[in-house]
Amino acid sequence: MLSPSEKTVMRTFRQYLVTPGEMLCFFGPNLERHKAALQQLTKRDLLVKEHFQGAYSLTHAGFEAMKSSDK
Repeated sequence: MLSPSEKTVMRTFRQYLVTPGEMLCFFGPNLERHKAALQQLTKRDLLVKEHFQGAYSLTHAGFEAMKSSDK
């Protein structure tokens, strides 16, 4: 089960049609606003933090969670 803030992050990935292994960059106020949710999703192995600042990609489990998060 995803928290409301985690669902918001997943909606962002869905908005940009991100699939597993593709990178999405959060920056500026958007990165600060979602920082805690991004860290939590990374700890849960739903996201991978990339080398670029603010860049994350979905794992396969994260992709499934994203698809089912608003059902």
